Amino acid sequence: MIFYNPTENDVLTSWIRYNPKSTFIMTQLGGIKSIDVVAIMDQLSIQLAARNIQQLDANSLVTGRDFQSKIWKLALSVPIGIAVVSETMPQSTIANVFYELGLMNALGKETLVIKTQDFIIPSDFIRTEYIEYDDSFENRFTNFLNQVLDQAEYYRILADNLIAKPLLSIDYLRRAYLITGENSHRQRAIQIIDENEFDEHLLLMIRSYFNIQN
Repeated sequence: MIFYNPTENDVLTSWIRYNPKSTFIMTQLGGIKSIDVVAIMDQLSIQLAARNIQQLDANSLVTGRDFQSKIWKLALSVPIGIAVVSETMPQSTIANVFYELGLMNALGKETLVIKTQDFIIPSDFIRTEYIEYDDSFENRFTNFLNQVLDQAEYYRILADNLIAKPLLSIDYLRRAYLITGENSHRQRAIQIIDENEFDEHLLLMIRSYFNIQN
């Protein structure tokens, strides 16, 4: 898969540090948060920590450079994106959250919207499955995480069946590796790399998928 830098519209040629077994949390970071948002974040922290899934947000990466590019690279580096929204949030924050969510959808990430009961989903996302913060929240979020892990196994099977198309096979292995962090997906990708010839730019991109620097 070829990625384009959103600030320059040019093909990405720089190294990306990927973060397997992690999730990009898109929500309000500053200011006073509602009780429901605080409760949601607490529940997320508990369940993600129980599965050793790292939480990342816009403050997790400091580059001293363009902020939009930083967000894009962070979204690219993780397998999962979780948007937490509430009617109590400023409109500018909600706009940023849904921009980041759309970006992650375009990058093929596993995404989820968690909303408070009174929040109205924008029309462009009305068909996107979401979880409401209510009595069933814990079970539904657990089911989402289970589904994501099942999806990783599906990606591995696809990679095995698409070996005649090595770039596609590697891309599915990338997705499985990012979700699980399992080294077997990484080793299989290295084997495919060694069995095929790629130009210098593709090789750099493929190696960055699996944090291989040489």
